[in-house]
Amino acid sequence: MTAAVTPETGTAGAPEGDASGMTRRQILQAMSGLMAGMFVAILASTVVSNALPRIISDLNGSQSAYTWVVTAELLAMTATVPIWGKLSDLYDKKLLIQLSLSMFIVGSLVAGFSHSIGLLIVSRVVQGIGAGGLTALAQVVMAAIIPPRELGRYSGIFGAVFAVGTVAGPLIGGVLVDTSWLGWRWCFFIGVPFALLAIVLLQLTLKLPTVRRKVKIDYLGAVLIMSGVSALLLWVTLAGNRFDWASWQTAALVSGGVILLGAAVLVESKVQEPIIPLDIFRNRTVALTTIASLLVGVAMFGGTVFLSQYFQTSLGKTPTVAGLMSLPMILGLMVSTTVAGQIISSRGKWKGFLIAGGVIMTAGMGLLSTIGADTSFTVLSLYMVVLGVGVGMLMQNLVLAAQNDVPASELGAATSVLSFFRSLGGAIGTSALGAVLAHRVAREMEKGFGGAADGGGAGEGVPDLATLPEGARQVVEQAYGVATADVFLIGAPFAFLALIVVLFIKEKPLRTQSGMERLAEETAAAAKPAAPAH
Repeated sequence: MTAAVTPETGTAGAPEGDASGMTRRQILQAMSGLMAGMFVAILASTVVSNALPRIISDLNGSQSAYTWVVTAELLAMTATVPIWGKLSDLYDKKLLIQLSLSMFIVGSLVAGFSHSIGLLIVSRVVQGIGAGGLTALAQVVMAAIIPPRELGRYSGIFGAVFAVGTVAGPLIGGVLVDTSWLGWRWCFFIGVPFALLAIVLLQLTLKLPTVRRKVKIDYLGAVLIMSGVSALLLWVTLAGNRFDWASWQTAALVSGGVILLGAAVLVESKVQEPIIPLDIFRNRTVALTTIASLLVGVAMFGGTVFLSQYFQTSLGKTPTVAGLMSLPMILGLMVSTTVAGQIISSRGKWKGFLIAGGVIMTAGMGLLSTIGADTSFTVLSLYMVVLGVGVGMLMQNLVLAAQNDVPASELGAATSVLSFFRSLGGAIGTSALGAVLAHRVAREMEKGFGGAADGGGAGEGVPDLATLPEGARQVVEQAYGVATADVFLIGAPFAFLALIVVLFIKEKPLRTQSGMERLAEETAAAAKPAAPAH
């Protein structure tokens, strides 16, 4: 099946342009809308992080609810990233990004007006679907207009936006929560104007070729993937809390999840347009970067998502102060991403940064496994900087390695596969390590209170330190300190496994053509009639 590539006005023949035919100014203008969209996606998760303890307390939620408010968005994003990626290979990328932003706006408004944990979790699912589009499509579009060798030049902009969103998010969220006449609901409302701005900027600046093909979307595969993953995540979250690990519920959820995912593999191997094309894993680079992305997701999301709760519940800090305390990790990530990107563009070598990132990330996870309720901020800052530097070197360059090694027609599929498995790892890590944290908190509280009480609901609720007497508060702080350290201790081996996988990735020279130019060449080659046999 051939694809008709129709260039839009302004994308071809630009003077002094990159390989895509776009000038540096045009690329920067197009990136303004992309970066605004990425800022919205980043802000959505970070602005809520410091507000979650207050939100769960106000809505009478449990520790499991705390985990699911985070996991619901990750799960929805995980399940929909491959769909967005597949659609980006087939339809107008700009329209798809604008649609994902619109869904994000709807989810944000519903979340802001939620009066129950159930409705909040549903709204986070809608937000996650929108974030899935932003996650997959922003990287696909960047690969389409910028050659892999040149991506490092623009990684500073991406790193700056990532850093601003990640740094500003917790601070804004903390201030909103601590301001009586605003409150945590504005953590969801505040992203709406930025999403609207991104839609307008994309409409004005982004001009891409339109690919038109007759397609069939694999909805059955998408439903099977989401259902199978959901069943396994429900098991990991609820086992040991709502029912025993060895129980009929465990058997039902695990067997159901495995059967659904097996059926998904069968469907994906037979349909014409699979959500996750299985033959893409024949590419060694894609296969290895996918495994590494899954492991990075487990370690990174599973560990860091509970740091804000540790700052507030174990160290007794306010949401605003908790936001400030996360700065070292973000700064480490920003600096390492920017510096690594510039060096990769100038030298064309990238594998060394993947290896260094794996080593440093593993060290950061190991160091954070030693924290407790009495750890000083200086020590915490050092540990978080180490983790941030490792994540910054590793995460984005895994995507670069995969995009560099696939045909332009598969850029969307390859990018979305990596995003899918990183998000899947994040959802698994958050659910599994959240269950570990809740279980360990319950044990520590039972030990601290001599088995007479659970300290206000270790397993059923997140305690409000302000309402506890001094003795009970110390028990709660100690419990959450020990439990958070355990989360990092369990996450560290996953980071180490990611390092092992990275060692087997073969370094290949970075391409000097953009995805747009490569796609035009591939299309022309496919359309050229074969030479007659003599």
